[in-house]
Parts: sequence; C-alpha cells; structure tokens
Amino acid sequence: MKLYKSLISVLFSAILLFSATNSFAIDKLHFVIGGGAGGGWDGTARGTGEALTKAGFLKSASFENMSGGGGGKALAFMINTKPANTVLVQSTPLVLRSITRHKGYVSGSGTLSYKDVVPIAGVIGDYGAIAVAKSSSFKNFKEVVDAYKKDPSSVKMAGGSVRGSMDHLIGALAFQAAGANPNDVIYVPYDAGGKALAGLLSGETQIISTGLGELMGARDQVRIIGITAPSRVSDAPDAPTLKEQGYDVQFVNWRGFFGPPGMSASMKSEISKMLGDVQKTPEWETVRARNAWVNIYNPGDKFVSFLEKQTEEMTALMKKLGVI
Repeated sequence: MKLYKSLISVLFSAILLFSATNSFAIDKLHFVIGGGAGGGWDGTARGTGEALTKAGFLKSASFENMSGGGGGKALAFMINTKPANTVLVQSTPLVLRSITRHKGYVSGSGTLSYKDVVPIAGVIGDYGAIAVAKSSSFKNFKEVVDAYKKDPSSVKMAGGSVRGSMDHLIGALAFQAAGANPNDVIYVPYDAGGKALAGLLSGETQIISTGLGELMGARDQVRIIGITAPSRVSDAPDAPTLKEQGYDVQFVNWRGFFGPPGMSASMKSEISKMLGDVQKTPEWETVRARNAWVNIYNPGDKFVSFLEKQTEEMTALMKKLGVI
C-alpha cells in the first residue's frame, strides 16, 4: 500500500510539473520563413522553435522557407491561405516594404504591410553588423571607407535581401556617417544571409552588411569590423562598434511573429504568452546568447503601437538616405 501511494504521489507530481511547464492548448506550431537558410528570419524562427520545444511549451515545431519578393511571397501565403497553427516571422523590412510601396504577390492587393496580418509579438532585437572575410586586408571600417573614397567601384557590399531592405540600410547608414553618399555604394542583394556570406567569402563582394546574429556562427570565417550597438555586447566582445570608431550609427532590428488574417483572439493570446514565458527559461537563454540577440518582448497592442511609431521613424530615415 505504501508503494502504491508513493507511485501515485510521484505520478501526481509529474502531472503537476508538466501542467506548469506546458499550460498551453497549442502543442505544435508551424513557422513560415520569408527567406532562405542562414538568414535572420530563418535563425529567429528556428531558434524560437528550438527553445519552445526544449523548454516543453510545444511538442513539435516545423519550419518552411518560402523565399521571394523580400518576404512578400510568404506574406501573401499567410494572407491567401490563412493556415492554422502557423506564424510568420518578420522584422523591420515588413515596415519598410509598405513605406517603399513594394508590391506584394496578391493580385490587386497593392502594398502589403503588417496591417494585412495579425501582429502577435515582437521577441528579439538584432544589432546590424558589417564584416569582411578573415583573409581581407581591411582591419576596420575606416580602411573600407578610405578604399571606397579612393575608388567607389572597389567596394561591393553584400546583403541578404533586396535594395532598400534592412541589410542595405545598415550599410548605407554606416557609409553616410562616414561622409559618403550611400546611394553610390554598390549593393549586391542575395537570397538571405547564407548566400550573402558565400558571396563575401568567394570574393564577389568585399564587405557584408547584415545582422550580428547571422555572423555569430561564422566568426572563424569573417572579421566583424563594426556593429550598430551603442557599446560592445558581452556575447561578442571582440566586435567593435561603429560608434567607438567615430561613426555614430546606432540601430537594432526587431524580429517578431504574425498570424494569418482571422486568427482567433484566444490563439493570438496563447502564442503571445508562450513567446513571453519562454524568454524566462535557460533553453531560451542558450539560443539568445548564441545569436547575441537582445530580448525585446513586445506583445499585442504594444506591438502594434511600436509598429506604427516605427513606420513614422523609418519613413523619415529612408527619405534622409534618399532611398525614397
């Protein structure tokens, strides 16, 4: 009888533990990624899914890369098909595409924006970074600028998305701060960070402009010569800031998740809470530190207000840079 009671007690404790860990009705989630492998969206979706499953919030997470139109194809997929248990990873480019009137993949829809899907929550921030191949003669950003001013055609900049995207703007901001015309910089767009990195390492380009998180796993191949943080970050202490080199460029790119039109308020709330709760776990901290992300949990209406404010700020910035 004592053994029976003991087993019952253990089983009851296990049930309580599982309930505390996974109190959500959603047990599986599909992540749609609007770019190729190795990009910031890809890393954010897969890293988030990894943390959610390992921490016990989800039984399973699946991922689908859907490249095209700087994220437009994936955005249109969410709008047209309204898939169940599915979220779209996005970031500042979702705001940029509406500002630049980037046409989407939905016939007659005009410009697609965050207003066409359901904002769930912003989850992380990723500083911008400029890097060169380890074999490059460039040791800092000033040397890049000097070479550019001597011969603008000698410096080609790789990025993981289209012209006018976040990768392009990060590099443009840096060159503008150095007194160069950002519109004269040769920008070579690739389909996500993996291919942009390959372009850099093959010598097709001399520098790459991307997110710091996308370069963290390639530090044996590249030299980071400038990041857009206000000061050096503890997860990448060897990466100098642009600010410390005399170029006052500070920017952090948010990334977050969106549901399809018509997503129920209860599902939106559950996923939003899950994304906030997972950030309190060691499993999330492992993923965050690996990518040098900044935790920026911004749920629901707060997320919408943030997006509205950023639309105003990015419009002014893009006009200043001459992109629009």
